[in-house]
Amino acid sequence: MPIFLCSACGTSYPPAETPPSACPICDDERQYVPASGQGWTTREKLAASHANAWRLHEPELYSVQTVPAFAINQRAFLLRTPAGNILWDCIAHLDEATVAIVHALGGLAAIAISHPHYYTTLQDWSHAFDAPVYLHAADREWVMRPSEGIRFWEGDSLEILPGATLIRLGGHFPGGTVLHWAKAHDGAGVILSGDIVQVAADVRRVSFLWSYPNMMPLPAREVLRIGAMLEPLPFERIYGAFAGKDVKADAKAVVDRSVKRYVELLS
Repeated sequence: MPIFLCSACGTSYPPAETPPSACPICDDERQYVPASGQGWTTREKLAASHANAWRLHEPELYSVQTVPAFAINQRAFLLRTPAGNILWDCIAHLDEATVAIVHALGGLAAIAISHPHYYTTLQDWSHAFDAPVYLHAADREWVMRPSEGIRFWEGDSLEILPGATLIRLGGHFPGGTVLHWAKAHDGAGVILSGDIVQVAADVRRVSFLWSYPNMMPLPAREVLRIGAMLEPLPFERIYGAFAGKDVKADAKAVVDRSVKRYVELLS
C-alpha cells in the first residue's frame, strides 16, 4: 500500500489504499488547505518529478531543498560535528542521491525538527540512516505516522550532541524548537531557527508569528519570553527555514532589535 503525502505541507501518513479524508495539520489555523482543495501524492510520484539540491553555507553546514518547490518548500540542514552529523528539520523527498550524499558525508547521528509543519517523512529519514528523531513532547499530537525512531523530549533544552543543543522557544507551536550550534568554524555561535524565529525579507530583521500563512501574531508577552530565552546564548548567525533567509552577522543584536520593535508596534 502506498504512503500518501499531503501536497500542501508534505506530511506523510500510514500506508493505506486511499488517501486520508483530510490533513489535520493543514486544517489547523497555522497552515492552510489550498483554494483548490486538499491534494495528495505519493513518495513514488514525488520522486518521478522532483530532485534534491544541496548547498554549502559555511564549513560543516549544508542545506538540502527539493526542486522544483514542493509543499511548504522549506530547506533542511545537515550539520557536521566531531561527534556525528545532525539533520535539522526535514523535507518530504528522500531520493537515492540524497541517501548516497548523506552517507558520504558521514551519515546521521541524530535528526531534530523545529515544529510539526516539517515532520514530513521523518520516518523514512530515520530508517534510512538508523538515526533517532528528536521531537518535543508538547507537539506529540501532530505526529501522523508513528515511528520507533522518534524520541520525545521534554523541558526547555536538550544537548543532542556535544555543542549542539535544542532550545524549546514555543511561540509558533508549544514545542517550537531551534538548534544552537555553539561553535562554528570561526568559533561563533549559530542558530538554526526553522519558523520559530523567522528571518524576514529584510534579513536585518526577524519575526515571530503564531500563523505565518494566515498572518496571525503572537502576543507581546510571548515574544518577550522568546527574546529572554535567546538572550543568554552566544550566536552570530541565524539560518532560517527558507532559501536566502540568513542573518550573516550580528544576529544577536538583530533578534534584540526585532523583539523590541515587535512589542512596540503591538503597543
